[in-house]
Amino acid sequence: DDDDSEDGGVNEQLEGMDLGGNKKKRRGAAAKKVNKVDTRVIVQKISRNRKKAVTHVVGLDTAPGIKLKEASKAFSKRFAGSSSVKDKEIIIQGDHLEEVAEMIVTKFGVSGDAVFLDLDGEFVSYA
Repeated sequence: DDDDSEDGGVNEQLEGMDLGGNKKKRRGAAAKKVNKVDTRVIVQKISRNRKKAVTHVVGLDTAPGIKLKEASKAFSKRFAGSSSVKDKEIIIQGDHLEEVAEMIVTKFGVSGDAVFLDLDGEFVSYA
């Protein structure tokens, strides 16, 4: 009888211990949660000096399935100029305001309602 009571005490201690067996590891496609975010892409032209200008694309990272580095590369090829990614915004050499907005809608599949052009400080929807 004494042995049974000792085993009962050990079993109670084992039940009290957390062995980490209830931890779930999710792998693969199901593990990647798609969180819905409000997509808002702003395209603006900024003057550099006298005749030079750069086009900034802000907010393209909120669009699902778009990698900024790949988008930057596509802009470079399309506009035959330099394009870079800095602080989650794409900087394209040259004044390509309308063309960039058109390319974002056609090539990357972002709706026209989510793309805004910055015309002299006033945000105008591309759609």
